Amino acid sequence: MSTTGISEWKQRAPYRVHETGDGFNVRYEANCHCGKVKYQLSRQEPLDSKLCHCTTCQTQHAAPFQWAAIFHKDDINFTNGHHNLEWYDPTEKSIEHKLPCKVRCSYCHSPIMDEGRNMILLFPSLIHLKTDQDKAFFKPRCHMFYGQRVMDVPDGLPKWSGLSNESDLIEDSPPNMVKEFERKREEERKTKFEKGQNQ
Repeated sequence: MSTTGISEWKQRAPYRVHETGDGFNVRYEANCHCGKVKYQLSRQEPLDSKLCHCTTCQTQHAAPFQWAAIFHKDDINFTNGHHNLEWYDPTEKSIEHKLPCKVRCSYCHSPIMDEGRNMILLFPSLIHLKTDQDKAFFKPRCHMFYGQRVMDVPDGLPKWSGLSNESDLIEDSPPNMVKEFERKREEERKTKFEKGQNQ
């Protein structure tokens, strides 16, 4: 029986281990609950940081919502335990490395990240944010799937009914942001109508 390709994931980001001196600039360190999985991050500020209220996140994290930060796959470096990871495909309810998938420690089952085709979604509560400035970089910028929430969060952040920037702003989203979003939507509608593409 051939095993070619079975360990191929170990050679690719986000699982490829960066060797000392290859230019990986360590900004943060993080670990799972039991400490078997340890990793570093090179990017100072995530590409985005969100609170997700979808029912999948509620169930997966056994919490009212999930706090997630988006990074490039090359922004992470596992220093220990990347062989102790396991994957879960929530759409097929299977444990295999098939994108997109959820990644967790196989010992304590702490969620480590969601791996997408192009990006990874990390959980800031595992990251050692030592200063107020570090914490500010990871501050959530919006709520997603707020229509599925199990509790209200009156924090003044934009609240999207589904995916951010692709659904409706609802509840206590900042009024100026709601107006701007509606203005852009109306402009797009007029443009489509003028081109005869209004549906």
